[in-house]
Amino acid sequence: MSLAVLAEQALERTASTPVLGFEGSVLHGSEVLDRSARIAGGLAALGVRPGDRVVVVMTNRPEVVLSYLAVWRAGAAVSPLIAAVTADELRHVLVDSGAVVLVVSDDRLSLAQEASAGLPVRVVVAGGAAQEGTAGSPSWDDLEQADPLPLVSRDGTDLAALLYTGGTTGRAKGVMLGHHGLVEQSRARAEVLERSGTRGALVPLPLSHVFGLMTTVSRLHLEEPGLLLLQRRFVATEWLRLVADHAVEASALVPSMLQLLLREDLEAADLSTLSYLSIGGAPLAVPVVEEFERRVPGVVVCDGYGCTEVTSTATMNPPWARRLGSVGLPLPRTSLRIVGDDGAEVPAGVDGEVCVASPGVMLGYWNDPAGTAQVLRDGWLHTGDVGHLDDDGYLYVVDRLKDLIIRGGFNVYPRDVEDVLLAHPAVATAAVVGRPDPVYGEE
Repeated sequence: MSLAVLAEQALERTASTPVLGFEGSVLHGSEVLDRSARIAGGLAALGVRPGDRVVVVMTNRPEVVLSYLAVWRAGAAVSPLIAAVTADELRHVLVDSGAVVLVVSDDRLSLAQEASAGLPVRVVVAGGAAQEGTAGSPSWDDLEQADPLPLVSRDGTDLAALLYTGGTTGRAKGVMLGHHGLVEQSRARAEVLERSGTRGALVPLPLSHVFGLMTTVSRLHLEEPGLLLLQRRFVATEWLRLVADHAVEASALVPSMLQLLLREDLEAADLSTLSYLSIGGAPLAVPVVEEFERRVPGVVVCDGYGCTEVTSTATMNPPWARRLGSVGLPLPRTSLRIVGDDGAEVPAGVDGEVCVASPGVMLGYWNDPAGTAQVLRDGWLHTGDVGHLDDDGYLYVVDRLKDLIIRGGFNVYPRDVEDVLLAHPAVATAAVVGRPDPVYGEE
């Protein structure tokens, strides 16, 4: 099954149900299906063909979800980037991916024009009509005037998303995620969410991040998904207001967001409907969980583990059987093994490299067969993270082999920061390492 088929089935099932909310507006399933089909037609009219890549740069808003659904309906692959991307980083992705269309919000238009200058990329402006000086940049409204595009058939191994991530050397590299992997891993995550007993969710996570993307796609599997409420960007006081105003039952956060919420007057906020928080993207300290649950009775905070290369999630702490200090159990149809330096599997309780096998394991790195072969061996993804399993199969992650800084759930690559420092005429050489930070996890 492709993501476009999954989305069409889900949106037909929820045609008269509010499924997407943002800043006072609500879209029903039928509206999301019709609009995404028209946008797919508009993209096809721009020349987007099956297998093409479409880069999306926006803060959270309905247009992000509609873009993804439209791209998949057209048979193309989406390549999302955070709105804070620099022109140099964006240009690298445009060139490396060979993108044919760049969809941006109107507040990022100048960035898009700088990054795409001289490239064969059409820029689409969302969130407002094309502004003065944007000749050749069609607006979002232009796309929605197109006739609905019939669903383009894709195979499970076809590229659905090209997500850029990286390590300690070189520029960010594209992680290829296929339709089958995204469908099956989101289905596995949905099975856990279904048992949590919650409906609807507040999502402040950037939908450009693999965690935000997976949180969104997972809801397409739920029979009664409830309202997916988007927050443009995380602000703790606004998050608390949204929970109260919309009787939110669940939300997905990264640990730094939880830390920022602890700085607020939680006791004065109306969080009576909140019962489940799904945490991911970075290590979560047990004292943080304990403090939040003490101050907000009735809420269960559950973290998990994964990375872009395994389509966000490999393990989740089930709300009904959570084990504090661990990152939970493998998702359905996901297997874990811990290996030592010699590549042999080690017993429970012994630290080693965490390896994952699941439908969600990436197809490989874009245009990088050597890099792919280094981490994908015999059907197992070698994550570069160090941890151990207990006797019941719960995973405990204790360290990382990769020299990677995770700041507020986002990967910060030392090479990128070093390049900026070295650009200053007074800097002769530079080296960047992470240090603990009480809010962002690392700095």
